[in-house]
Amino acid sequence: MFQPLSHNELMIMRKAGKAAADILKRLKKVIKPGISTQEIDSFFKNALKGYPGMEAAFRGFRGYPASLCVSVNEEIIHGIPSGRVIQKGDIVSVDLGIKYKGLFVDAAHTYIVGKVSKVVRKLVKVTLGALYVGIKKAKVGAKVGDVGFAIQKFVERNGFSVIRKFVGHGIGKDLHLAPEIPNFGKVREGEELKENYAIAIEPMVSSGSFDVDILGDGWGVKTKDDSLSAHFEHTVAITKKGPWILTQ
Repeated sequence: MFQPLSHNELMIMRKAGKAAADILKRLKKVIKPGISTQEIDSFFKNALKGYPGMEAAFRGFRGYPASLCVSVNEEIIHGIPSGRVIQKGDIVSVDLGIKYKGLFVDAAHTYIVGKVSKVVRKLVKVTLGALYVGIKKAKVGAKVGDVGFAIQKFVERNGFSVIRKFVGHGIGKDLHLAPEIPNFGKVREGEELKENYAIAIEPMVSSGSFDVDILGDGWGVKTKDDSLSAHFEHTVAITKKGPWILTQ
């Protein structure tokens, strides 16, 4: 279940969140044609050395073998970094977590590499927009379903699909905490959001069907119809003053 966090704990998460935001911003200049997804992982590991006490949260989590996830084109999430080389026209989703002083943050960003079609640009723009639509609903007294409903309505109104098999989550003293934070739902349904909760809101959006397949490595997830996918994520604290984005 949700674990309310103290102000000091939220400030620790905020410090880690600033590091996550900084690294994701720096990756925009790194993710270019010719770089491998393994090199993106190495960049993250090296970048973390500049933030004393912080470590990659994903490595070893439930047996995951890398420091972050890199998912390309039809891949949605959990792509294991490899020798795969990024090409012009790819869209690349990077999901990373940071552990700092026993607390966790989680964030993701989708990067456009070179020229892509208007539809692909719209997919990425709508997914990012859906993230902030969901965050806006993350207030004290709101329900989990309020967040999911807002995201789903925004995405589907723009002609895309929200992935249903994978969802956001509570976060704080562990990387993944109950309850789930789906990107779909019904108004006023689900658990109530209370002060000093922290949640990871992460729209995963497909340009086609929301059905998915698991890759042969047992980790990567792709769209079943090979349609393109985008993914954005922030760690958000629920406060009396409204949602506080910890990873920006």
